[in-house]
This record gives sequence, structure tokens and C-alpha cells, in this order.
Amino acid sequence: MTAEEIFRGRLVMAPMTRGTDLPFRRLAAEWGATVCMGEMAYAHKVVRNEGNERTLLRRHPDEPVFGVQLAGKRPDVMADAAVIAEDAGADFVDVNLGCPIDDATRRGFGAALLERPSRVAAIVSAMKGRVRVPVTVKLRLGWSSERPTFLKIARAAEDAGADAVALHARSRSQRYRRPADWSRVRLLAETLRVPVIGNGDVGSWRAAIGRAEETGCHAVMVGRSGLTKPWLFREYADRRDLVLDTEERLTVLRRYVDLCREHFGDDEFGRRRTRRFLAFHQDFFRRYRPDGDDVDLDEDDPRDAAEPRSELDGWLARGDVDAVDRLCDWLVDGAAANPPAPAEPGAQRAVKTAAYG
Repeated sequence: MTAEEIFRGRLVMAPMTRGTDLPFRRLAAEWGATVCMGEMAYAHKVVRNEGNERTLLRRHPDEPVFGVQLAGKRPDVMADAAVIAEDAGADFVDVNLGCPIDDATRRGFGAALLERPSRVAAIVSAMKGRVRVPVTVKLRLGWSSERPTFLKIARAAEDAGADAVALHARSRSQRYRRPADWSRVRLLAETLRVPVIGNGDVGSWRAAIGRAEETGCHAVMVGRSGLTKPWLFREYADRRDLVLDTEERLTVLRRYVDLCREHFGDDEFGRRRTRRFLAFHQDFFRRYRPDGDDVDLDEDDPRDAAEPRSELDGWLARGDVDAVDRLCDWLVDGAAANPPAPAEPGAQRAVKTAAYG
């Protein structure tokens, strides 16, 4: 498949660490996602077969189109990792030029490369010389808002042979704190010859269509909104709203647990892994508002939600430690349903604790 065939008109699931694990990608595919990307993998660990890094390259036959995202700074290592990804079944391989976390940037990976167009070109060129599948890049506006470098980096990648460019329209320093600037996506789409994918603050299927129309980008990429409501992909395909009631949302959670059980196993180790991943995803599932059009994309979700319609509805709207512990006991370990007491003011989110974080 060419990049044009992969991306044109698609709603793409963005690569997200812990977010686009294989069980969740299968869940998204069941809800109509046609292009999903795996969790970011460190290229040097892939090449050395270090730890469990190669498991991030694993795809399932149920996935229509699967992309592997690699982070690294050495062209030879990135090329070696790209070959391994292609051999593992990747339909395309992406270069991470946007990850803002310190663990990546202090190594010179991710957003640190937004200041190094010649290195980006060398990485893309080396990868293109070794694989047959499309090579793409995903970048941010720049290291800081005051110094946007995305055009220079994108041109360098395109000149080196990149088949598509995805732009998360924020700088590294902005993280998620500022609205995405889609005027930059439009500028990039007008500048490059290869397909451009826009990313940032897309909370509904209507917003996805609107962003594509106003910018001329080939595809739209979603991250947090796709994690919050994986049925967003079905809404986009059908051009209609799907309002899931409480029991239907519980069914989605149960299905995710089943997919985790199949992937991680149903022994003690597998159940621990499932609890960890369910806690992460529950921190997004809980943000769904049946009465709202757009998903609440705020990272910490300080929402002013309506009164829960039932005890279960209130439980599924929570991400604090007690609520998540009891949810995992019920759905993962098979204990009887034991709804939590009302949360104390300032109750800690489960994903911020050592047990789940």
C-alpha cells in the first residue's frame, strides 16, 4: 500500500504510550478503526531485542492497517529497527519527532530532533533505503512556540523520501496546555507534495471532518478522544452520533478486558498487566459525556458533569484509586461488584499511583 492509499480520508488512531496497546487497537478495529499505530518503541531496544520492546511491534490479524512508530537518533539503528518492524508485519513505519517526555528528549529522541533537520533527513533516507513499506514522520510545531521549525523539518523529511507527514499542531513546550493551531496544518498541506495528517484537539467525528475540509489535509489523527470513545471511528465512518448508555459502556470495558486476557494471559502476571492497562484506559473512558458533542480532552478532566444516572454510571465516571481498584477487582479478578463510596475531595487518580502509574 502507498501512503496515499493508507491515509486518504481516514481517521487515524495516533500512537500513544500505553494507550495503543494491542488489545486496545483490536477494540478500536472492532469499532471501525482502519488505521492504528502502536506504542512508541525505542529503536535501539528493538535492534538489541532488549526487554519487551519487540512486543510493541506485534500486530494482530484483525488489524486492517498497522503502523509502527520508532524513536531514535542514529540513522543506522533506525533503519535496522524499521526492517524488524516490516518483518513483523507493519504496513508503514513512522519516525517519532514529537515525543515531549524527558526520557526521550534527553536521549536526543522525539522532539529533540525538531532542531536537527539534517539528522532527520539522514534517518528517513536510511530507513527508506532498507524497507519497502512507506516511511512517515510525526512531528510537533517545534521545541518551543517562539521557534517553530516544523516546515524546515517536514521539508527535510520529504526531500529525504518520507511518504507522509503527521503534524501535532502544538510545540513541545506546550504539551497539551494550549489549543492546537490548525492553521499550521493547513500551511503544511499547502507546502508539501506528500500526504499530510493533522492532529490535535479533535473530539468528535464532526470536528474531524471540519478540520480536513478547512485545512486540505489528507487525514485526521486522534489520540485522547479515540481512547475515550473508541466508537468514534464508527461515528466517523457512518457520519452519525452513537450514544452509548451505561450498560453498553460497561460492555466495552468488558470486551477490552477479554482482549487483554487473550493477549496477556489469565495467570497472575497477566491479570496484573490487565489491571494496569485497564486503569490507564479507565482514566480516558471515564471522560465520556453522553450528553456532549465533543469529548472533554482536558488532560486532568476537571469536568462539571451532570448527576450520574445510576450508581454504575457514577462509578464509570471515576478514575480515583478506590473506584479503579474495585472496577479491576470486578472485571479482571472476577470478584462481586462492589461499588465504591463517594470519592473524597482531592482523591488521587489511580494512574498517578505507583500501583498503576
